[in-house]
Amino acid sequence: MDRPPARPNGDRIWSLDGDTMGTTWSVRLVAPSGLEQAAVEAAIQADLDAVIAVFSPWAHDSEIARFNAAPPGMWALSPALWSVLDASMNLADDTDGAVDPTLGALVDLWGFGPPGPRPDTDPLPSEAEIAAALAVSGWQGLRLHRDARAAMQPGGLKLDFSGIAKGHAVDRVSDTLTALGCNSHLVEIGGEMRGTGVKPDSQPWWIGLEPPPGAMIPRSVAGLVDIAVATSGDWRRAFQFDGILYPHTLDGRTGRPVANGVASVTVFHPSAMLADAWATALTVSGPEQGLALARAHGIAAQILTRTSEGVTEVLSPAFAAMLDDDA
Repeated sequence: MDRPPARPNGDRIWSLDGDTMGTTWSVRLVAPSGLEQAAVEAAIQADLDAVIAVFSPWAHDSEIARFNAAPPGMWALSPALWSVLDASMNLADDTDGAVDPTLGALVDLWGFGPPGPRPDTDPLPSEAEIAAALAVSGWQGLRLHRDARAAMQPGGLKLDFSGIAKGHAVDRVSDTLTALGCNSHLVEIGGEMRGTGVKPDSQPWWIGLEPPPGAMIPRSVAGLVDIAVATSGDWRRAFQFDGILYPHTLDGRTGRPVANGVASVTVFHPSAMLADAWATALTVSGPEQGLALARAHGIAAQILTRTSEGVTEVLSPAFAAMLDDDA
């Protein structure tokens, strides 16, 4: 039998928040005796600044921006960039490219990258533009030198971690809080969350799962105890053209935003980074293939799909088992 979570080493709950990575962050934590709030805030900010310094393509001097602009050659990577790139490439292999960290050129082309959104008066990208962006993209063309922890820049390839960086930041902040003695906390960045431990009243960190706008389904509530949750939704960072919604999640196999009817995917996983990545992968894969992937890899996932009869819900066996455990 699993032991219940240990009672936190304090009774004070602090609520902290701020802005980062083009979105907001918030932290709720049980503060142990003797810990100064200023020290916690400084540690969180240092983690967030470090993530931006490596992964933000909007920061011209970030490591990823330098790699994306680099001439052809083998480039040594920092431990942080290497670990996330390596994890992304492993997921690309597991999902047949549904996770692909090399789609920066396509992200820019569709108006979701540093160049900014496409003007409303501009037509959609042409077949030639999409083909040109695909020509410098694709995880199978990225060579890694594992012993040297380096990656080959073939020329023009642009890394993009928009489907995984926030989750990585959540994990990093959570690990820092644990190291500071905060063994009970909830970290949230841009909707991706990880809860550790329980509150002083032994209750979990309760959070609400956001349904797609207009979906006639009840709002779900989950208790996060040593687990993370991430949701990929087609209404977040999207634009409309001629009445058609184009979400920011791109399929590297077609060079286009996903158009498979998936409205949202919610994934629970011990790692916020992997929850983030798997939510993206299952969205790209579509309702049937996504469910098969979740089943094959033991991923706890809820997949909501838009149909002519409204939004339908399917749950992976691991997700259904979590509901059974809570019953």
